[in-house]
Amino acid sequence: MTTRAGRPQRRNQVLSREQIIDTALGLLDAGGESALTIRALTERLSTGSGAIYYHVGTRDDLLDTATETVIGAALATRPAGAATTPGDEIRAVALALFDAIAAHPWLAMRLTLQIVRNPVGPVTVGIFERIGGQMGALGVPRASWFDATSTLVHYILGAVSQNARIEGDTSGIDPAGDRDAFVDAASAAWQGLDPEAYPFMHAVVGQMREHDDREQFLTGIAVILDGLCRLR
Repeated sequence: MTTRAGRPQRRNQVLSREQIIDTALGLLDAGGESALTIRALTERLSTGSGAIYYHVGTRDDLLDTATETVIGAALATRPAGAATTPGDEIRAVALALFDAIAAHPWLAMRLTLQIVRNPVGPVTVGIFERIGGQMGALGVPRASWFDATSTLVHYILGAVSQNARIEGDTSGIDPAGDRDAFVDAASAAWQGLDPEAYPFMHAVVGQMREHDDREQFLTGIAVILDGLCRLR
């Protein structure tokens, strides 16, 4: 008895928005923005482009949604322990953002674009509300809440972006380069500078070689918080 040749197996479950977002995040993490295409998504999900557009809209819409998903999870982070201070709250969310961008190198550029393009979007509003909500408890005068929060946000975004892979003009930059090798090369170059012309560089070259990025980031947060608590 002969059997009919089997047809290609169809998906046996309904495609969900969450599946699309998860798959998009996987593509972004593996290859950056250039790896996220509608064609790549349809191939991974065994579906048509119409289903992608129906659930998440255009590719730009999907990039925004992926950004909102990762940032939303970071903003939901709370300090460990029952008793926390406003400083603990700020440090927790700042580190969560730092770690999110370290884990998703494509995120730095998208985060910046969202804040610039959509000041009332969930990313911008979420970051400012989560951090700015601690200003009153820190004792910052109400008239200085916006400036104080903006200072913290600008520091956090600038610091975390510095540690992320740069997309676009990467001439002279190895995106897969080893951090330790880069630091060793930079410190050796600093060590070779004229000590009379660059006394500060020689004084800190050892600190630069041994520094920890996360600890340095937290030091910056501590310095800013100390200054904000002194505002009157």
